[in-house]
Amino acid sequence: MGQRSNMKWLSVAVTATLLTACLEPQSAPDLPTRALSAFQLETVVDGLERPWAAAILPEGGYLITGKMGKLWRVESGTTREIENLPMEIGAFAGNRVAEAGQGGLLDVALAPNFATSGQIYLSYSYGDWDANGTALLRAYLDGDRIVSSETIFRASPAKEAGSHFGGKILFLPDGTLLLSLGDGFSLREEAQKPASHLGSIVRLTRDGGTPTDNPNFGDTAKPQLFSIGHRNVQGLALDPVTGVIWEHEHGPRGGDELNRLQAGANYGWPIATYGRDYQGARISPIEEDARFTGPVHHWTPSIAPSGLAIYRGELFADWNGHALIGGLASGDLRRVDPETGEEVILLSDAKTEVDAFRIRDVDVDLDGAVLLLIEDGANGRLIRMTPGG
Repeated sequence: MGQRSNMKWLSVAVTATLLTACLEPQSAPDLPTRALSAFQLETVVDGLERPWAAAILPEGGYLITGKMGKLWRVESGTTREIENLPMEIGAFAGNRVAEAGQGGLLDVALAPNFATSGQIYLSYSYGDWDANGTALLRAYLDGDRIVSSETIFRASPAKEAGSHFGGKILFLPDGTLLLSLGDGFSLREEAQKPASHLGSIVRLTRDGGTPTDNPNFGDTAKPQLFSIGHRNVQGLALDPVTGVIWEHEHGPRGGDELNRLQAGANYGWPIATYGRDYQGARISPIEEDARFTGPVHHWTPSIAPSGLAIYRGELFADWNGHALIGGLASGDLRRVDPETGEEVILLSDAKTEVDAFRIRDVDVDLDGAVLLLIEDGANGRLIRMTPGG
């Protein structure tokens, strides 16, 4: 192995150490909690290898992605692997972007007319360790098999190593979609450069084109940009009642944010942030600045937020309009009232009851139950949460 390769793997090892530090349990301020006994937790499926996201099928059941390049259909008590994933997605076994990093097969979203079209969208990491990024695939699902597919978007420029891909997909009422794109970790300054997709959220048409009414970030800007100044967005959700779009994103060791997403806004990373770096130092002396849109809520130390749903339902009627946010590092579910900032920790003792409780995705099921996708190596699982007792 040459000197360049040795240095590259040293960099990889250092990066992995820093990211692991971010995900370690950290002390947090005292907050109201509701214990595990307040809820019933039903395991819908377990034994999933490194699950990343779930989508709810219109007639019940779920599609679930696995980071290592698997897509499962779960319904009526059975779990079946979807066949014929494109080679670029399905052959991740030897791809270090997925194997040693945060890349792989990421989000899954159903087209608004999925019931008649069978159309689904998948985000994934393209490329290899030296040059990679986030891509969006449009595919047609017939039963348990993909019958055709096309990659309709690739973020640019390509980056090195395997961190910060974003990858969350959200359809908007007008039929367009949003896709979050991470800052590449070591390339965080790109989040302030409109000529780059890194550290942004893009808005696309369903065929991967650019809507004519996208915000204008300047003559040299990428035309797909919807907002910039993000670090690594791992939560995107639309409140179906108010129409407000919400997103959350990882800080490093602190400075996780919950934001009200607005077209054309700049969210400040890395110039304005509450973030603390992995060694504990401030990222920037500026926490808020009039040039940027600030968060409505933030966390230091980091909870490593992943998965976001705005609750609307009858089972937990007093939660309506609240954000439900999973924590990878905190190992719990947070309920935040985005209007008042009131925060409650849910399932606070769940880690003592199950092997692990790294919540990767959060959804609201058709009947109002809360869905939690738990990332736990080879034994990931989907859990339905309903009121207890």
